[in-house]
Amino acid sequence: MTALRRTPLYELHVELGARMVPFAGWEMPVQYKPGVMAEHLHTREKAGLFDVSHMGQVIVRAPSGRAEDAARALETLVPANLVGLAPWRQRYGIFTAEDGGVMDDLMIANREDHLLLVVNAGCADQDIAHLQTLDGVEVQPITDRALLALQGPMAEEVLARLVPGVRDMKFMDVAVFDWQGSELWVSRSGYTGEDGFEISVPEAAALEFTRLLLADDAVQPIGLGARDSLRLEAGMPLYGHDMDLSTSPAEAGLGWSIPKLRRAGGERAGGFPGADKVLTELADGPARKRVGLRPEGRAPIREGVEIFASDSGGEPVGRVCSGGFGPSVGGPIAMAFVQSDIAEDASLYADLRGKRVPVKIAKTPFIEPSYKR
Repeated sequence: MTALRRTPLYELHVELGARMVPFAGWEMPVQYKPGVMAEHLHTREKAGLFDVSHMGQVIVRAPSGRAEDAARALETLVPANLVGLAPWRQRYGIFTAEDGGVMDDLMIANREDHLLLVVNAGCADQDIAHLQTLDGVEVQPITDRALLALQGPMAEEVLARLVPGVRDMKFMDVAVFDWQGSELWVSRSGYTGEDGFEISVPEAAALEFTRLLLADDAVQPIGLGARDSLRLEAGMPLYGHDMDLSTSPAEAGLGWSIPKLRRAGGERAGGFPGADKVLTELADGPARKRVGLRPEGRAPIREGVEIFASDSGGEPVGRVCSGGFGPSVGGPIAMAFVQSDIAEDASLYADLRGKRVPVKIAKTPFIEPSYKR
């Protein structure tokens, strides 16, 4: 059995009373003493600090030293407009498989002379191997840095006390700052629907920097449990649940990440794995779609629950891919794949332990995002 990996902040999590669990090959904090509900609400009200050092950080660099050339190479794996990504900006993208499925989703930053990618922990080894198939670029996994996410309405105020320059950043900006001789790689982004930052910190400085953030009364450490409920309220899909190799970009509702210039008739149409299937499905529509659901009552419906069109009989018309209780929403919420011909305001039924519970298709996100535009 392979030993679980630990982030540079493992001992701090234990000191803070975190309950540690296996996650994507890592030993990670799922919650701290306040519990998932309190951690979730604190993030929405003030600022939550997440250790996301398990995520993969990867530099992709062209011999020319131009990010545009690295982007041109990466576009053969990612159906996004990366050549047109401005310096010191970041963009969401997906790796597609040859059969049109989603291999992973990732963030891609243009740092003038190279690209910086952040990929999911469980897919990092696969993604790095995939990137290494590219011709003419250097692929450099970053293994000596921690990654923190500071999220919530007070995130800017808190981080600016240590790094004043972050005040000038807008949503999806990236920047490099000096902090006490350590180089911080900062993006104004996150996974909660709140304003916030992701901060890549040299491993040697990670503990001190984290303690300084936690010393602020507005900041609490937040575990994976609240991270999941926060992203679910924000309607953000999670790899391995709301998308995977058996899910196409159109089915997962990720067509927005594939711009016109990468679609049929576009300036740089296709040229990525599974392009024919992906682009045909985007044009014609998929057989199923990802939707939000609001169940009646207080009982949450979880991943795997089947969805029906009526309160008895019939075949399932869908299946829940993510579900739980939304603390800020004040009730259960879920996302599911359902047949594409189902109306956007349809009333359906979830099979909850043999009893069919009414659910209503709902727009996502379930909360109003508060990004700094």
